[in-house]
This record gives sequence, C-alpha cells and structure tokens, in this order.
Amino acid sequence: MTDPVGEILGQTRTIAVLGLSGNPARPSYDVARYLQQFYEIYPVNPNEDEILGVRCYPDLASVPVAIDLVDVFQRSENVPGFVPGAIAAGVQVFWMQLGISNAAARARLEQAGIAVVENLCLKVEHARRRL
Repeated sequence: MTDPVGEILGQTRTIAVLGLSGNPARPSYDVARYLQQFYEIYPVNPNEDEILGVRCYPDLASVPVAIDLVDVFQRSENVPGFVPGAIAAGVQVFWMQLGISNAAARARLEQAGIAVVENLCLKVEHARRRL
C-alpha cells in the first residue's frame, strides 16, 4: 500500500512556509517550530525580518536555496496568486494547510508537474507517521 503523503515527507528537505507569522499564538508559528526539528525552514512573509531565528523572505523568488515543499498558510481565495511564484521556484510540492483548498490553483500546479496536497496539516501528518 502506497502512502503519497509519507513519500512526500520522506523526500522533503527544505520547506518554505508561505504566510508564516511571527506571533507564537498563530498556527503557522506552531507548525513551523515543529517542522524545524526535521527540515530546513524558510519563512516567507514580507512583513517580518526574522521568525524562529531564521531570516524571513518577502517572496519565494527571494529564498536563496531550492525549495522542495511550499507550506501555504493563506486564505483559499488568495492561493492562486502564489502559484506563479511556486512554479518559477521549481518547487516539488505545494501543500495547502488544513482548511485551505483551491481547485484552480491545484489544476495549474498539477499541469506544471507539481504535487499538490490540500486541506491537511503538515505537522499532524508528519507526527502521525513518526509513531
């Protein structure tokens, strides 16, 4: 039996967290702090300089390394605006967090050869597979 999400998690090394908040009370902060134990995390938020001790980047194009996975913390209706940047950055996976999905974005990303995960929490899925 195959586990596509497990395969994604096992192959991922670098994660750009799009919409990462510097506020410890926000879900994005908690998820990124957890993921830092296992992956190289690159915060993407034009309103922050540094989050979780890591330099923050204004957009995906500014991240200085190849990104394997983009973890998206944005409203579903805003997601299509981030698709061109993800395609240009050559990401392997576009992951929309719990409660986030967008059919048009998914279709465009898949057409570009990018794997898409919608409406799942990266932290929960990672922790579930570590048991």
